[in-house]
Amino acid sequence: MALAYISIGSNLGNRLAYLQQGIDACSKRIGSVYAISAVIETPAVGFDGNPFLNACFSLETTLDAPKLMQELLAVETHHGRTRSKAVGYQNRTLDLDLLFYEDLIMSNASLTLPHPSMEKRRFVLQPLAEIAPNKVHPILKKTTTSLLTECSDNTELSTTTLTLLHPSYANLKQHDFICIEGIIGSGKTTLAKTLAAKLSYKTLQERFADNPFLPKFYRKPKRFAFPLELSFLADRFKQINEEAEQLDLFQSGVVSDYHMSKSLVFAQNTLSEDEYPLFKQLFELMSRSANQPSLCIYLRQKPIRAKANIKKRGRSYEQQIEIEYLEKLATGYDQHVPFLRTQMTVVEVDVSDLDFVLHPDDLDELLRRVNAQLDVNA
Repeated sequence: MALAYISIGSNLGNRLAYLQQGIDACSKRIGSVYAISAVIETPAVGFDGNPFLNACFSLETTLDAPKLMQELLAVETHHGRTRSKAVGYQNRTLDLDLLFYEDLIMSNASLTLPHPSMEKRRFVLQPLAEIAPNKVHPILKKTTTSLLTECSDNTELSTTTLTLLHPSYANLKQHDFICIEGIIGSGKTTLAKTLAAKLSYKTLQERFADNPFLPKFYRKPKRFAFPLELSFLADRFKQINEEAEQLDLFQSGVVSDYHMSKSLVFAQNTLSEDEYPLFKQLFELMSRSANQPSLCIYLRQKPIRAKANIKKRGRSYEQQIEIEYLEKLATGYDQHVPFLRTQMTVVEVDVSDLDFVLHPDDLDELLRRVNAQLDVNA
């Protein structure tokens, strides 16, 4: 595997969309994308043209440098770029330049590495120094940070508020309502917040703290089971429909840390044989008019690991939860997944070997597992 650094730019059409499509295409055709810089805007340099959006990204690939360059050119062509033999610079839908391929030094008719004159271009060095500040130019023997500091290019650059999504999030962006499910302590809320931040979506979190029956239920489960489940059902229904109205108004997306039908999973474990049929009738009546997600990410967590997570986060009213209760919930969720599949796309991810709260690499692995299933379902 080799690590490569690539500059990407566009000054025609929907410039940000071309940058995103270019990165996504490189991810599919060339290798695993890692870091992506902020997006900068700069006037056309060397010719009279539209202003450019530029960025840099790194990826790991099994391709050698000449084959990698061929693939970059193919991605450009696919997205409307026509390289002309005319002298001088031109407008372009997509521009992909290979800056570094490890520390390889080469020069022939088709490829020169490192990219010639990159040290003279601030619009290349600024985003490159952001993602690889200590990368050393194998010929000049200086870091990208040093090259940026010493660069004599005075072209005016502006850092935009535009962002490029890591390709791991591209499949998720196709869904404007995503829910995360799993037993207590599986990491639903953490993942929901993380995805919402990355996708610029809103977060819809279950309102545990506002439920007056929850502490009572953990002390006296038989007495307070029915009012607890009914109150949660009513609040989930209200919250989801309120958010649906806001989605229509603001054209945004939502990541929820629950699906409304979790009420059935919990009710099966907490209600009596007489109470559950009545509760299910109420659920079916309410769910018919509730806004539904198009994607559910089901986090499969071992009950013993979930118990440890519950203890770690320290909610006082949860500390009385027994491992047996979590095991029943896990079984209930497993039996509930087929129902969820009739309502939406469901991906199941075993997170028992991951800790995406403490380790960012584990989040990347979780997303790889999610995307592997989404690609199969596409």
